[in-house]
Amino acid sequence: MKEKPKEKFKSTLSVLPDSPGVYQFYNSLDEIIYVGKAKNLKKRVTSYFNRDYYENNKLKVLVGKIERIEYIVVQTESDALLLENNLIKKYHPRYNVMLKDDKTYPWICVKNELFPRVFYTRNVINDGSKYFGPYTSVYMVKIMLDLIGRLYPLRNCNLNLSQENIKKRKYKTCLEYDMGNCLAPCVGLQTEQEYINSIDNINKILKGNIQELIVYLNKLMTKYSEEFKFENAQLVKEKIEILEKYKSKSTIVSSDLSNIDVFNILDDNNFAYVNYLKIIEGRIVQAYTVELKKKLNESIEDLLLMAIIEIRERLHSTSKTIITSINIKFDKVKVIVPVRGEKKSLLDLSERNLKYYRLEKQKKAEKKKEKHSGKRILEVLKKDLNLLVLPEHIECFDNSNIQGTNPVAACVVFKNAKPSTKEYRHYNIKTVEGPDDYASMEEVVYRRYKRLMDENKSLPQLIVIDGGKGQLNAALKSLEKLDIKDNISIIGIAKRLEEIFYPNDPIPLYLDKNSESLKLIQHIRNEAHRFGIKFHRNKRSGNFIKSELENIPGIGPKTIDALLTKFKTIKKIRNLSLDEISSEIGNTKAKLLFVYFNKL
Repeated sequence: MKEKPKEKFKSTLSVLPDSPGVYQFYNSLDEIIYVGKAKNLKKRVTSYFNRDYYENNKLKVLVGKIERIEYIVVQTESDALLLENNLIKKYHPRYNVMLKDDKTYPWICVKNELFPRVFYTRNVINDGSKYFGPYTSVYMVKIMLDLIGRLYPLRNCNLNLSQENIKKRKYKTCLEYDMGNCLAPCVGLQTEQEYINSIDNINKILKGNIQELIVYLNKLMTKYSEEFKFENAQLVKEKIEILEKYKSKSTIVSSDLSNIDVFNILDDNNFAYVNYLKIIEGRIVQAYTVELKKKLNESIEDLLLMAIIEIRERLHSTSKTIITSINIKFDKVKVIVPVRGEKKSLLDLSERNLKYYRLEKQKKAEKKKEKHSGKRILEVLKKDLNLLVLPEHIECFDNSNIQGTNPVAACVVFKNAKPSTKEYRHYNIKTVEGPDDYASMEEVVYRRYKRLMDENKSLPQLIVIDGGKGQLNAALKSLEKLDIKDNISIIGIAKRLEEIFYPNDPIPLYLDKNSESLKLIQHIRNEAHRFGIKFHRNKRSGNFIKSELENIPGIGPKTIDALLTKFKTIKKIRNLSLDEISSEIGNTKAKLLFVYFNKL
């Protein structure tokens, strides 16, 4: 009889402390399958084994897989929360909730160098540079960099702008200076102090201190005016106007709210969604929503706490005030659960963001399901074409030739209403002389299914012929020769009116132009046409080049192959100098080739 979990871990449970900490469950392979935190380790861990009924089947499975328990004692419940988060990220236990987001985020870097550059990056390097972010939207990064570029033209080159190099006039102004995007510190047209002043102001913008910068610029504009430096005052005024315009476009909540994090959670059956808003100087400067897939019967408080820890760490938030919808404990941070006023309005805004995110997720899932519902589309096609079986395997044929030259054909294969490109086939017409589409179709269809039968491979349920009655009847002859006419449905589609033809039926079928069935048939037909035309063009262009070179007396096949291997196209060969040709094929043949092309 299998030992009960409670008896199995009796000795371990008896020595657990009544202290905050983190516990880890291991399976028989000595893998960590769950990490949890506890205000009281003894009570929390014992609760897994001190029950006869599990409200969650996954919890029952988890307990059944536990072979070993380890724990770490910490000072506070908050320490346990942080440690739990770190261990989950390190070991990715199977039964722990994970935030469904592993992407890297963009930052704005102010480079640690003389005349610092300001640019976008996803890599944070410990080189003394200042990094602002991370931003949850590349679009926001571009807006910020565009604003900075309009206010303060900076260099984007990586030249070594040391005072020595500038004094030696080692560099020249470039196009960026001519375009007004840079003030050319490389040649001394902008001093280092002027440049650093711009960088200081940029740092204020990136920190969100826009109002502080506007106040500073207003004082500077007044100073220039009093000194009768009206051109300088006008330039500063333009900068103020740009900043005011940018500020007016930002979502304003209240000037009294500064450096605050807002978190709200929406709980579904299998998922939870957490929204984050960052407030700086009364403006929403960041918005971010994450999805958590539940594994066990986690409480909404635990889910929110986990998300807050992870998001604040990931986005490097140092805010000392958090507004949430649930009362939670968080060391060294003031937690507010508002019931009215501006702070409650922020929570309501966060809730609207969550509902919108969930709705968009549901719409995307429905579209994806609908898009990939091949069986449903095939059921409609079966009904519209009055087929006996579901056409899970469809093949389509198309001929391609221009005035009878280089006749080729293409066969494309669709499985479950999707292209199976690995099974596409090209055919060179072997037995037909001249431009005879019907005979070409008959040859290709016969070759295709004779081979499939010889190799004992499955035949399609439906064949689509790109063409009208003539091409359809030609294909039908091949099916009759192979004695498979009664085993496969076959139709033809004529391009002009998109008529669907059946064998031995003079009256075509007209499907609704907006029907899924016609769209699928058109997709298959167009794919066959594209595939065939591409092959035909490649073949024709290769033959054309070879035939033109073969017209040159004294130039043989080996020389032609050498030239085409090296230069690829007739255009490149035509533009070569005599010396270039000589280096490849020798002086005698080079002169013949050079004279031929220069007489044309």
